[in-house]
Amino acid sequence: MPTMKQNTIGQSDEQRKPLPLPKTSPKPMSDNGQILSVNRKALEINLNPTIFGSFAEIGGGQEVVRNFFQAGGASGTVAKSISAYDKRFSDALYCSEKPSKRYVSRERLELMLSAEYDEITSLLADSEKGEIRFFAFADTVSTLNFKKDNISHGWMGVKYQLTPQSQPNQVIIHIRLLENDSLLQQNTLGILGVNLLYACYFHWQWPNTFLLSLMDNLSPDRLAITMMHMSGPELSYVDNRLLGVQLVKNGMTNAIMFDQNGNVQEPDDMLYKTNVLIFRGSFRPVTHVSVDMLKSSFALFEKDKDYDRFNTLSLCEITLNNLLQEGSFDERDFLDRVDVLNEMGQNVMVSNFREFYKVVNYLSQFRINKFRLVIGIETFVKVMQPKYYANLRGGIIEAIGHLFPENVKVYVYPALDQSTGKLLTLNELHFPVETVHLFEHLKANRKILDVPGIYPAFLRIYSHDVLEKIRSGQPGWENDVPAFVAERIKSRRLFGYSEPTQ
Repeated sequence: MPTMKQNTIGQSDEQRKPLPLPKTSPKPMSDNGQILSVNRKALEINLNPTIFGSFAEIGGGQEVVRNFFQAGGASGTVAKSISAYDKRFSDALYCSEKPSKRYVSRERLELMLSAEYDEITSLLADSEKGEIRFFAFADTVSTLNFKKDNISHGWMGVKYQLTPQSQPNQVIIHIRLLENDSLLQQNTLGILGVNLLYACYFHWQWPNTFLLSLMDNLSPDRLAITMMHMSGPELSYVDNRLLGVQLVKNGMTNAIMFDQNGNVQEPDDMLYKTNVLIFRGSFRPVTHVSVDMLKSSFALFEKDKDYDRFNTLSLCEITLNNLLQEGSFDERDFLDRVDVLNEMGQNVMVSNFREFYKVVNYLSQFRINKFRLVIGIETFVKVMQPKYYANLRGGIIEAIGHLFPENVKVYVYPALDQSTGKLLTLNELHFPVETVHLFEHLKANRKILDVPGIYPAFLRIYSHDVLEKIRSGQPGWENDVPAFVAERIKSRRLFGYSEPTQ
C-alpha cells in the first residue's frame, strides 16, 4: 500500500500511519488516477476475497446492490440484500422498541446500519472466510413521487471493518436528488452507492480523494451531498468540520452547517419549521459590534407576537468568498473562527453564496417558519444597487423578489455617518429615482426594519482595523473584542497574533 500522504482534512504521515490491508487483499485495479466506471468498481470489490457484507435499501429500490449483481462475481461480496419497503416491516426490523418519527432520517439509517452489521458479524464471525472484513451498506431515500411535489433526498451509509475482527468504522452522507425523474434518481443512487463503498475500502486514507471520488461518473446537476460524517478507529483522524467545508469548496453542495457544538448537521433536520436569525460576517475576529448586532437583532425578533424562543436559532454565516479572500483556503483560520463562534453558543453556516438573495433562496427550501436577515446599513445600500444584478433577466426587481418572500424580513443595523458623525439609519438613506420607490415600498410594508437599542460607541470598531492591530502587535485591540475572545486570540495565537511591540 502507498504511504500516507499529507492531507488537508486529517493528520500527517508522522502523526498517523495507515493500517496494512490483509495479505489476501489484492491491490486496486487502478493506480494511474483515472476514474473507474461503476461496473469496474463493483467488479473490483466483488473480486476482493476479504470484503463481504449486506445491503439494505429503502425507498429508491435496490439500485446499489443491482450494480454488484450485474458486474459479476457478486457471491463473493453480497451476503444478503433486502428492501423493507413497507413501513411496518421497516419498524419491525430496525426499531421494534421505539419507531422513528421520520423514516428518511439519520436516526433510521443508523438503526439500519447497526442491525445489519450486528446480524452479519454474529452469523458469520466463525465462518471459514478467514481474513474477512465485514460491512453493512444501507440507504433510506425519498425519490420523486408520482405528483412530483415532494423533496427528493436521502441518507446513505456504510458500517465496515478495515481489518478482520476489528471495531467498525462508519461513514454517513445526506444527499439531495436534483433530477426531475424518479428513474434517473434511482440510477444516480446506484452509482453513488458503489462510489461510497469503493471509497470506504480504497480511499479511506485520503479524505480529499475519498470526497471527490463520490462524484465519479456523476455531475453536480444530478445531486448535492449536503452532509458527511466519518467515524471509527481508523477514521478518527478526520476532522468532520473541514470535511464539510470541503463539500462547499468542491462544489458538491452550496452550504454546510455546524451546530453550536461544532458537529456537522443536515440542514433540513436543523432548520425544519424553526425561526432563524442569520448574520453574515467574516468574524475575523468577533468584535463588540458582532455581538451587539446579534443581541440587538434578537431583541427585535422577540417582539414578534408569535415568537418562540425554544424554536428559534441564530446562524452565523461565513461565505466561501471570505475564506478564499487571500487567494488560498486557510483551514486553520476557518477552524479558529468556528471554534470562537461555537464557544459563543452560535451555530455556523459556510456557503458559496455571494448575493444575499441566494442565501434566502437556499434556506427557504427547508420550510423555515420565520426568517430574519441581519445586514449592516452600508451593506444594505449595496444590496439596493442595480449593478449587482445585471446577470438576472429581471434585474433588481427579480433579486428583491427572491430576497423578500412572505416569511422574510431584513434587520438593518445602523452605522456612523463618516462626514457628520451622526447615526445613519434607514430614514437617512437616499436612493436614485430607479430604486427609491422600491426602497419606500419595503419600508412601508415593514420588510426592512432599523435595529434599535444598539451601543453607538461600538460603531467606531471595524474588524479589519482590529485584525491589523492583532497582526502588527499594536496595543489596545483587546478593548474592541469581548474579553473571552481576546483571551483565546492570545492563548491560541489566532489570526496571526503578535506580541505587543515595546
